[in-house]
Amino acid sequence: MNRSGIAQFILFFVYVLVQVLVLRNLVLFDSAFCFLYIVFILLLPIELNTLALMVIGFVLGFTIDIFYDSMGLHAMATVLVAYVRNYWMATITPQGGYDSGSSATVASNGLQWFLVYALPLVFLHHLVLFFVEAAGFTLFWYTMLKIVGSLLFTMTVITLLQYLSPQGRRL
Repeated sequence: MNRSGIAQFILFFVYVLVQVLVLRNLVLFDSAFCFLYIVFILLLPIELNTLALMVIGFVLGFTIDIFYDSMGLHAMATVLVAYVRNYWMATITPQGGYDSGSSATVASNGLQWFLVYALPLVFLHHLVLFFVEAAGFTLFWYTMLKIVGSLLFTMTVITLLQYLSPQGRRL
């Protein structure tokens, strides 16, 4: 396992611990939740194939499900994001393409690209997670409020962490 793989392995546990120990109990206005763990899938190397992403997404989501007692909701939403990620990346490829060995961060691609990349994927994650949790569309507007509030909360935290990370300081 190379240095990057070891760093990703450690980051996996850091994101899970932060999500479970800190963010699980942090709720704004009884409707906005922060699901920071999804950024682990978003920041994996660009060259990673879809199958590997889906396996990592399942392990990550299932680990969160164990602590949230949510019977596979997080695993399903995370696997879906992992599946869609490479297709979405191919759609928004910059003119010069992606650098070999890079990851999808603000430092390597800029804030505008990162928001265009991450916002729809985080929205998809929240959309699936909250509508499956609600078991239908009977509480449509309340569920949409939770989705939009959680999207704004999660994206704000993700963007702030991008600028606070050592790679983001080089901007």
